[in-house]
Amino acid sequence: MARRTRRNTSTTTAPDDAAGHVPSVRESYARLRDARQGRLMHSRRMRAAQLKGLGRLLAEGEKDLLDALADDLGKPHVEARLTELDLVKHEVEYALHHLADWMEPQHAKVPIMLQPAGAKTEAQPKGAMLIMGAWNYPVQVLLGPLVGALAAGNVAALKPSELAPATSRAIARLVPRYLDPRAVQVLEGDAEVAAELLDLEWDHICFTGSERVGKIVAAAAAQHLTPVTLELGGKSPAVVLDGNLHAAARRIAHGKSLNAGQTCTAPDYVLAVGQGMEKLPEIIHRAFVRFFGRDAQKSRDYGRIVNRKAFNRLVSFIEDAEIDRSVKVIGGHYDAADLYIEPTILVGVSPDAPIMQEEIFGPILPVLAVDSLDEAMQFIGDRPSPLAAYLFSERPRPHAAFEQQVRAGAIAFNVCNLHAAVSTLPFGGVGASGVGSYHGKFGFDEFSQLRPVFSKTALVDTLKIAYPPYRKGKEKVVRNVNLGFNSRKRVDVKPGDKPGL
Repeated sequence: MARRTRRNTSTTTAPDDAAGHVPSVRESYARLRDARQGRLMHSRRMRAAQLKGLGRLLAEGEKDLLDALADDLGKPHVEARLTELDLVKHEVEYALHHLADWMEPQHAKVPIMLQPAGAKTEAQPKGAMLIMGAWNYPVQVLLGPLVGALAAGNVAALKPSELAPATSRAIARLVPRYLDPRAVQVLEGDAEVAAELLDLEWDHICFTGSERVGKIVAAAAAQHLTPVTLELGGKSPAVVLDGNLHAAARRIAHGKSLNAGQTCTAPDYVLAVGQGMEKLPEIIHRAFVRFFGRDAQKSRDYGRIVNRKAFNRLVSFIEDAEIDRSVKVIGGHYDAADLYIEPTILVGVSPDAPIMQEEIFGPILPVLAVDSLDEAMQFIGDRPSPLAAYLFSERPRPHAAFEQQVRAGAIAFNVCNLHAAVSTLPFGGVGASGVGSYHGKFGFDEFSQLRPVFSKTALVDTLKIAYPPYRKGKEKVVRNVNLGFNSRKRVDVKPGDKPGL
């Protein structure tokens, strides 16, 4: 597969097209704060205009973005379109369709004691957001959260990953053409730029990346008590119990080979349950061959590893497995000059092996044998909570057990990754795999302040009963007032009552 020459990482901010000036981080931040103070994005008309601009960016800038993704990651255009651009386009269309409903205040009931009164909740913009993208899906995880941020009425600074420099430059070039620079600023650069951004006081930070950097982001945000959304990943397991093994193998192979395995929701390892699973690794291998041929390096549909550092890390896993005679390696070819690693299956890996201690984030798939579904769920539960957990089974009882006992950001049955493409589902982790969620209405809610509004007339002061002095008669009346919504039923809890009685 021919690959374009990689370029040097940019360390500057995006140019201001109107003035031909490259603003500093502080200047961009000041511009966004001014727009926040001026309530630039509060109206539905302005929010919709920016969302439509983002939609045009994705449509008219498609070729630039696809070429950049090929430069950075060797992504085939079809895969990049499906997993990057189309997902964000759908988010834009979904937000535009539902924006008016999302912005509508919601009526809230008022307890009888406080009536007459009115109450509602209204979604208010949080203000100025910082969105920090990742290199593995540098369009989707940067512009996807931007959809929710704009729909919620925020202004935003976008920090693309410097590890995907061509995509970073393309986004920095396109955003000012289609979005109001008062509302959205792109700031390119390395870790120094990221540190300078994190030193500023934002109203919300959304970060996608590793757990290690996520902790740095959370610590920086804590200095200003800034709320965060962290999408971090983890070792997402695929448990194969029963059903059509060939279909399961194809779906696991597809989920693992997307973006050459550099996907946060990719199946990180397989737990093959019980007897009859001995052939599963070979079946998965045949699925890889069916997708990419005997030599995946020649396939136009298979990507590459992002850089030499990531490549060397992944190769070390393969080399460790080749040294261990108890491990069977299926595949394992690689080419440093091309940053190519063949889809590789490792059979018989020890749970204590280095590859099982961290997220693989590459096209290497350990397959471990377990005796039962209970053992598989215990195996998952003994480790940090993953971003997703997959069970391949056609029986409802294992489905129910898996849902109840496995803690993960998402659960999916008989498929991998696809839940992240559904706008009506939240996307996010739990524990070590993340904090908060977005997509669709969940992104609107995540990046909004749900503000309560309470209103009560003063023409007749019905609160006199609550004013001091609290003489004996008034205290008795107050204690017998029903604070709930049902005036005909009152439940008194007496001292000494046991829970549940």
